[in-house]
Amino acid sequence: MTAAPSIATVRRWIDEAERVVVLTGAGISTDSGIPDFRGPQGVWTKNPVAEKQSTIQNYLAEPEVRKASWQARLEHSAWTAKPNRGHLALVELERRGKLHALITQNIDELHQIAGNSRERVIEVHGTMRRVMCWQCGERAPMEKALARVRAGEADPPCRSCGGILKSDTISFGQALVPEVIQRAMQVSQEADCFLAIGSTLQVYPVAGAVPMAKDAGARVVIMNAQPTQFDAIADAVMPGPISELLPAICVANA
Repeated sequence: MTAAPSIATVRRWIDEAERVVVLTGAGISTDSGIPDFRGPQGVWTKNPVAEKQSTIQNYLAEPEVRKASWQARLEHSAWTAKPNRGHLALVELERRGKLHALITQNIDELHQIAGNSRERVIEVHGTMRRVMCWQCGERAPMEKALARVRAGEADPPCRSCGGILKSDTISFGQALVPEVIQRAMQVSQEADCFLAIGSTLQVYPVAGAVPMAKDAGARVVIMNAQPTQFDAIADAVMPGPISELLPAICVANA
């Protein structure tokens, strides 16, 4: 890659595009007060034990891990978080008719709360706003389970079958939903401009969407605080504040 393209150049690419596909990671939500995982101030960087709660084998086998997980869910910053300017810029991108799909690794649903239509958002890691039973697969709003925890149930079981409840998210060691991943890869191949926002691009298979989009002919823009393994193939790398950069390139007449 030669000299870094200017914000005006990247904005022109988006203006010219017909099918913009966006991949978002935890970095887009940090300005909403939700810490990322692997960054310098990340949840797992500061507290490696927290990663154990995200591993399905530990969660299913150890009641103490589940109890700690329920307390962590109660206190999660997402319940009070609000979409930031980065989220709102992607809503504007959809309103302009540019957004083909929004692939997100995030589980906070801030994209939908901001106003992106649910049919355009592809949640590859599920959502923390639902609870699911590992045994019978029943799903319900997370708030119902959290109310039981507040009432004194440290590890509330499924009321239908007595099975273990967990958030409706993909934990380490848990299989991804093939149809969801297939859709994410399909839309990546259809993009003429691909934005990777706030993701370390370390988690596969989703990280593979970046070279897939590039190989299919899309311009690739990467916006992340730290370097990623795909910076060398990107048409633009923008390491600045996401909540400032995204409005500058996505909002018409910004």
